[in-house]
Amino acid sequence: MRINYVPWWGKIAAKIVLTRLKIPYIYWSKFGLFQHGEMDAPSYAYRVFKQHFDNVKLPEKFVSLELGPGDSLFSAIISQAFGGSTSYLVDSGDFARKDIDLYRAMANFITQKELPTPNIQELKSLEEVLNCCSANYLTSGLTSLRTIPAQSVDYIWSNAVLEHVRKKDFLDTMLELRRIIRNNGVCSHQVDLKDHLSNALNNLRFPEHIWENEFMANSGFYTNRIQYSQMLDIFRQANFDVEIIKVERWDKLPVLRAKLSKEFRQIRDEELCISGFSVRLRPSIK
Repeated sequence: MRINYVPWWGKIAAKIVLTRLKIPYIYWSKFGLFQHGEMDAPSYAYRVFKQHFDNVKLPEKFVSLELGPGDSLFSAIISQAFGGSTSYLVDSGDFARKDIDLYRAMANFITQKELPTPNIQELKSLEEVLNCCSANYLTSGLTSLRTIPAQSVDYIWSNAVLEHVRKKDFLDTMLELRRIIRNNGVCSHQVDLKDHLSNALNNLRFPEHIWENEFMANSGFYTNRIQYSQMLDIFRQANFDVEIIKVERWDKLPVLRAKLSKEFRQIRDEELCISGFSVRLRPSIK
């Protein structure tokens, strides 16, 4: 059962109510109300990882960091299969599914691709899988990033995650990623600027003081609403060189301009019609 037929405002109302109930995330994710991506499907997780991996050139036995792994830690297995020696998986909470059969299925999928596969078939817990893959699962967001040694990671990537980082924490998050990554390292990020409610811009209907307050931001539908050009400027401010790989656009605004909160009405259509983009970041050496 999914709730795709519920209008955007109905999803907001439902999530506000449901986040106040003390029901574990795993139950809501089954209904599509609170779901951190689709990374619990082996074929999807493999495809997403490879799309990012193919955008970069990495040294042998690279160290990787996935920002926002969501519902699974499959990238620990996939990264090792592609030559990684160690991986960090950093999220803002403990969202990963613990069912060991899921990880066995991911390992079997990797074997079918004729890639090196960690032997996890006899393991009995997710912790054992992570140890086998030399992976570290950290679940305190920005606080966790601050525990990772400087200049220790070759490759950082995220898929539809950066738009969920709290606006107040965004620059600090990018500064931490810059601290963590080696000077010859590389980042690959795919950013989704749609509203994550109905794939439009309904999140721009709300004034800043409402959208960014803790009540709204912790209700399961938050995006930081940082626009394309502004996000690129923040990357540069954090001392990254920016290379745009792909930009996706709507043909026209998906929401009437008059319905937007006043702080967004003055933004040009050209900017607001950017629905997502992919970018490669390299440390700027000055």
